[in-house]
Amino acid sequence: MAPLLRLATAGSVDDGKSTLVGRLLYDTKSVLADQLDAVERASVDKGLSTPDLSLLVDGLRSEREQGITIDVAYRYFATPKRSFVLADTPGHVQYTRNTVTGASTAQLAVLLVDARKGVVAQTRRHAAVLALLGVPRLVLAVNKTDLIDYDQAAFSVIAKEFTAHAVWLGYPESAVLAVPVSALHGDNVATRSPNMPWYEGPTLLEHLETVPIAPDPHDAAFRFPVQYVIRPRTASHPDYRGYAGQIAAGTVRPGDEVVVLPSGLHSTVDRIDTPRGPLDEAGAGTSVTLLLTDDLDVARGDLLASATAAPAVTDEFRATLCWLSAKPLTQGSRVLVKHGTRTVQALVRELRSRFDEQTLSTVAAPESLERNEIGSATLRLSEPLPLDDYGESPRTGSFLVIDPADGDTLAAGLVGERFAALGT
Repeated sequence: MAPLLRLATAGSVDDGKSTLVGRLLYDTKSVLADQLDAVERASVDKGLSTPDLSLLVDGLRSEREQGITIDVAYRYFATPKRSFVLADTPGHVQYTRNTVTGASTAQLAVLLVDARKGVVAQTRRHAAVLALLGVPRLVLAVNKTDLIDYDQAAFSVIAKEFTAHAVWLGYPESAVLAVPVSALHGDNVATRSPNMPWYEGPTLLEHLETVPIAPDPHDAAFRFPVQYVIRPRTASHPDYRGYAGQIAAGTVRPGDEVVVLPSGLHSTVDRIDTPRGPLDEAGAGTSVTLLLTDDLDVARGDLLASATAAPAVTDEFRATLCWLSAKPLTQGSRVLVKHGTRTVQALVRELRSRFDEQTLSTVAAPESLERNEIGSATLRLSEPLPLDDYGESPRTGSFLVIDPADGDTLAAGLVGERFAALGT
């Protein structure tokens, strides 16, 4: 099975992001014939002599009419070397929350800039948000190079400026690559451009096919949120007691010692059941039923973790919040925190800071967090939760903030104060 790379795209309005994504789909032959026919007809209606590949991506009527991407859309394509899940995120500042949603699982992000404009404020903001989310690798696609006559000097200035900004955000220089492209004509997207013989690096697709993927969650410490307790109590299974769920991180084998959190009880894995039969080993992303050697009080919402590398259990912690709701967050707000399969009540004890996307700095002790704003807060929980720092375990270091009145999602949360890593 080909390895999978999860990536996200971001860029300012009119940088050509939708055309670039359309070009990737087109050049990897990931477009159905009827889709391409529809795009060609729509392009002719617009008076264009070549297909407008952005129409493969901007599916909403409002997006086509405005020429901007609004929603997050997931695109799937593959080459013989690798499979890809691409989160196409909005570029406009008012849709920061959508960008956070799309980039939250990305192992790499492609940021677009217009070669005529270079690195702009929105480019720096997007890079900062990606750094906050811990996206490990960045690619700067310097688009529309055909409009600057494929000028090497102009590209070099842009690449140097962006790399310096990414390093300031905490990225190692080796995790950043700049590629000169023309999405409209296909230069350096999937095939090497004869118009830029001075560029010796990989094409965008070559880089996506060969870039090292982020550390495998199989290699992390074992984490298993219990989704359901299976007790058939039938004649054939009178004493069966299994704990069903999906492994969030790490691997598990029969004989492994685990701890049940938050209770702290210890036991050993006796068997790993699946609908296709028992397994000798199961890794992150696998849905299984675990049986333990001891008859313990384990319920939905508990976490089974490696006994030798268990997360801390706490009823108060600092978090980074991306506020999604039109209703502002203020100190003293009462909310629900959904972590894994457990939901508990929480109090916002303190609003510590707000990330200023304009200046790429923090504002201490803000009065509130408004929609699309990112800030840090101290949350006090009604019950203790086993929490990993987001930087160490994204699956068990993330959570949702929910409105207890109507069940609406208010914020995406990351365990830990992520701002500290910026600009160091």
